Amino acid sequence: MIIELKVPTIGESINEVTLSKWLVKDGDVVALDQSLCEFESDKATLEFPAEQSGKITLKVEEGKELKIGDVIATLDTSVAVEAAPKTTDAPKEEKPVDKAAEKETVTTEKPVAQSEEKPVNTAEKHITPLAENIAKENKVDINKVPGTGAGGRITKDDVLQFLQQGAGGKEIVAALKRGSRNQREEKVSKLRKTIAKRLVGVKNETAMLTTFNEVDMSAIMAIREKYKATFEKKHGVGLGFMSFFVKACCNALQQFPAVNAYFNEDSVLYNDFCDISIAVSTPKGLVVPVVRNAESMSMAAVELKIKELAVKGRDGVLSLEEMQGGTFTITNGGVFGSLMSTPIINAPQSAILGMHKIQDRPVALNGQVVIRPMMYLALSYDHRIIDGKESVSFLVKVKEQLEKPEQLLFGMDVTELLLEL
Repeated sequence: MIIELKVPTIGESINEVTLSKWLVKDGDVVALDQSLCEFESDKATLEFPAEQSGKITLKVEEGKELKIGDVIATLDTSVAVEAAPKTTDAPKEEKPVDKAAEKETVTTEKPVAQSEEKPVNTAEKHITPLAENIAKENKVDINKVPGTGAGGRITKDDVLQFLQQGAGGKEIVAALKRGSRNQREEKVSKLRKTIAKRLVGVKNETAMLTTFNEVDMSAIMAIREKYKATFEKKHGVGLGFMSFFVKACCNALQQFPAVNAYFNEDSVLYNDFCDISIAVSTPKGLVVPVVRNAESMSMAAVELKIKELAVKGRDGVLSLEEMQGGTFTITNGGVFGSLMSTPIINAPQSAILGMHKIQDRPVALNGQVVIRPMMYLALSYDHRIIDGKESVSFLVKVKEQLEKPEQLLFGMDVTELLLEL
């Protein structure tokens, strides 16, 4: 039986997608739930699995913009799927035989080379989005990268290992030759278009201002140094700076609810919960997955959730649900070396906190000049709903908690209770 494969419903607000990459070839025999292609929407990149097993016939090309319900391929379910593994397993079974024969005679070298080319070429179309971006950035020919993923798919680790071994060095050197005046044009992705549209909209539609302060990170750095090994051993995740900032912001948001609110033309929506969006830089652009109800989470739970979302974001597998919502955003430009910046509000939210690089600087303390690890903080806010007093007071509250971590959590030994030790 011939069935049509159509663009699925991805989200309520998504009407169009781009078929960014086919993961199979025309005429391939595919198995149930095997990934067939990648759809790129204005919010995320999603893989499309096979509804049934059978022989696939492609109907559209890569890069084509499609509407929900458009036919992208047909599937002949009468073709037995058993034919697929036989062709892929054959080269793997021959490898040991070919290697043994290679030692005995010289005449076997050519057949070995020919048999090994097939899985490499097959893997050319089977590569994760993150691995593909890393390969493009480093001018790596993916045909030369052996894939260790399912079905010979090339993963991020495969590309990184290929680079570490020195392979692809000639291509990199050639790309860096001086005097080049080459130009190249790339199509703007739907995600990048959406990011651009939203950023311009925020600048034009909000009364955005930024207030600054600085925080002495000595106390937090001392806690991390003292407890990081015990914390990681017990909770299975490293103790980072972000969990301290999330906790400090949640406490401050509950004290200054306007910073946690949404502005509407005729009303203001106040949120009694803290869904903290964490900005994550990915090869395809900036995404902001959400840590929901962060105000009720422990330090370990916050760290585990942030790690999970960051890995998903970099691998391009974040779901729409994980990126929707959020009442307040934290972004860390310090990981890239930024000393100070003015972050842009993540609409429809009313404020965003910018973290920056920790740098040893001379400060006046008790009448003396001392060297302390300092970080500049920036709070961009919508002045239509948040007054200057509230914005400054919010940032000062965050600063006070970070410089005196016992304010983050009270009762018993405050530090050990805070870290659940």
